[in-house]
Amino acid sequence: MIKLYETGAYLLNGTELVEDNGDAKAVLGSKGINISKDDAAKNTMAYGILEQHNTSGNMEKLKIKFDKMTSHDITFVGIIQTARASGLTEFPIPYVLTNCHNSLCAVGGTINEDDHMFGLSCAKRYGGVYVPPHQAVIHQYAREMLAECGAMILGSDSHTRYGALGTMAIGEGGGELAKQLLKRTYDVSKPGVIAIYLDGEVTKGVGPQDVALAIIGATFDCGYVKNKVMEFVGPGVDKLSADFRIGIDVMTTETTCLSSIWKTDDEIKNWYEIHKRPEAYKEMNPGDVAYYDGVVYVNLSEIKPMIAMPFHPSNVYTIEDLNKNLMDILEDVEKKALISLDGKVDFTLKNKVRDGKLYVDQGIIAGCAGGGYENIVDAADILRGHFIGSDEFTLSVYPASTPIYMELAKNGRLADIIGTGAIVKTAFCGPCFGAGDTPANNAFSIRHSTRNFPNREGSKVQSGQISSVALMDARSIAATAVNKGYLTAATDIDVEYTSPKYFFDKSIYDNRVYDGVGKADASVEIKFGPNIKDWPEMIPLTDNLLLKVASVINDPVTTTDELIPSGETSSYRSNPLGLAEFTLSRKDPEYVGRAKAIQAIEREREAGNCLCKTSDEMHSTVHTIKEKYPEIKGKNLGYGSTIFAVKPGDGSAREQAASCQKVLGGWANIAKEYATKRYRSNLINWGMLPFVMDEDYQFAVDDYVFIPGIADAIKNKTEIIKAFIVNNDMREISLKLGDLTDDERDIILAGCLINYYKES
Repeated sequence: MIKLYETGAYLLNGTELVEDNGDAKAVLGSKGINISKDDAAKNTMAYGILEQHNTSGNMEKLKIKFDKMTSHDITFVGIIQTARASGLTEFPIPYVLTNCHNSLCAVGGTINEDDHMFGLSCAKRYGGVYVPPHQAVIHQYAREMLAECGAMILGSDSHTRYGALGTMAIGEGGGELAKQLLKRTYDVSKPGVIAIYLDGEVTKGVGPQDVALAIIGATFDCGYVKNKVMEFVGPGVDKLSADFRIGIDVMTTETTCLSSIWKTDDEIKNWYEIHKRPEAYKEMNPGDVAYYDGVVYVNLSEIKPMIAMPFHPSNVYTIEDLNKNLMDILEDVEKKALISLDGKVDFTLKNKVRDGKLYVDQGIIAGCAGGGYENIVDAADILRGHFIGSDEFTLSVYPASTPIYMELAKNGRLADIIGTGAIVKTAFCGPCFGAGDTPANNAFSIRHSTRNFPNREGSKVQSGQISSVALMDARSIAATAVNKGYLTAATDIDVEYTSPKYFFDKSIYDNRVYDGVGKADASVEIKFGPNIKDWPEMIPLTDNLLLKVASVINDPVTTTDELIPSGETSSYRSNPLGLAEFTLSRKDPEYVGRAKAIQAIEREREAGNCLCKTSDEMHSTVHTIKEKYPEIKGKNLGYGSTIFAVKPGDGSAREQAASCQKVLGGWANIAKEYATKRYRSNLINWGMLPFVMDEDYQFAVDDYVFIPGIADAIKNKTEIIKAFIVNNDMREISLKLGDLTDDERDIILAGCLINYYKES
């Protein structure tokens, strides 16, 4: 089904793969091909796009300027506030502000709509695009109105992926978008490029989520495409519709890749014509001989309906295997859940087995992954003439944009779906991040959405509430609905797919979306709701640091949802201090109190007060340090908190996973590695030290880590930084910061991105 090459490979004429082994040169020579590996690597589509957008003159160290940007209402307030604090006067490139996360306007009084009005006023003042609530989810609007072949788009959401439309798109934290607003660059080392070679043709009933989950399952754990660009090529691409490609593409984020790009053809040309933007299309292919750093070979013909069981998109099985080995697989899921949930609640899915079949409580087809036109019309074909029943099982469908919703109404598919007992709702991302359709306690939901991390469905482990999500394709969700909640693969349903043509009605956006690009008006007053707060002041990095370990997380991977929960916290994303109260609340509820305790000592130091009245523990700790480093003084020793996590930062791009730690006085993370580049970048942009360490030291909560000369180490680009566990007889450990650009070093020294821009 899927094979990962152990070496790189040459792609000849877009179809033939030649592995980079001892025979490669002879094979190429027999075909009259004489090209170096380096030159062939320049023939990938990814290289060409990056080269066109790079401003450094050095393709090894890229400084990218993007063509367009997009954010949603959980992130754009903080981004604009950061840029405003750093001198923003006008959006320099088209910047779209969508309102698809806090759309319900039902939590926290006026908070959600206040953020929307902030966005509209900023679009008017700075010259941006404002998409009102319920019009479109962020990524569908970007596909319909922003994407263009050969362009680059930056978004403050991890699923910023428009590669199927020929656009290289990257999801990052807000600091990276603020840099673009201030006419700075996105700095990154040249990424590797991995060919995703599609062969064969999908069978009837298999959907894009099935293909995506199969790829995620094969690549996530081994990190095969981590921080690399996935380039989709091969004859199988030609046999996929545009919507099908989009459905695979959006899920590439879950592999931890940096971005994606696909070859384009008449199918994509037609897509742009349907969306009234034919000028955005151009044919894109790799060169006649292109070299890739690796290959993921996918035989589409062998892909079966898939399911990603709780609590990660990589925990994949075929639905067929799950149904055949039900109790064994559920036992394995329970063992994995013990790690994900820290044993805080009793978790089982075995009680969902009825007469040997797995019963599901809820189905959701939604968002940037599931809410596409073809997903919904295929689901409607399966559902037509059936009923979902009157037991626990419910089904909700969220079209990804109002134009899709409108077309479903016009061609009758909306009536087909509603007639089954399902509910069709407006464009909203809530089910994907825990702000909509929360199931009952101990319920099991199947969703065509992007993630199934703990709490992404809205449950609260800290309150003893737990439900769980499995990811599936819309077609198999519909098939399960036909069987009234019993898990069923779409390939087991006899149905004729009608594939009605899609007609895009652009007037919906023309009549409702505010487009202020090129029309900035400095006289417009920004509207601030009472929950919208400025970032608190942050001091520069001190010469030396004393860090108290405020949390230790030994899970194999820690998600950003665990660092700062999604769902109920989203209304406070515009309030740094308010949001910080939720930091690690689902993983380590005592963290906030511990962090605040050390922060209080730091504030006393900053105020110039004597620290002699602090706790006996702190007094003893500083005394121990001065025995070895007598030059340490109150003015040159900063106090802060840190967390240790094995591999933090999987999942969302939300910068608040880092900024909340900083707001609470955090100065660093210590990790074995970082799950994603975007989380590490978020740490840096908030002045946090992204330490990694090779040795296996078992940190404990309340350990004190002293790092002498940290400021000088950053300035001097010291590779190995000496530190001491003070409360463990000054045990010496070695920390690393990894590759940092000069600008990133200056940001950390300044204390955060805002300070850095003020200084410059």
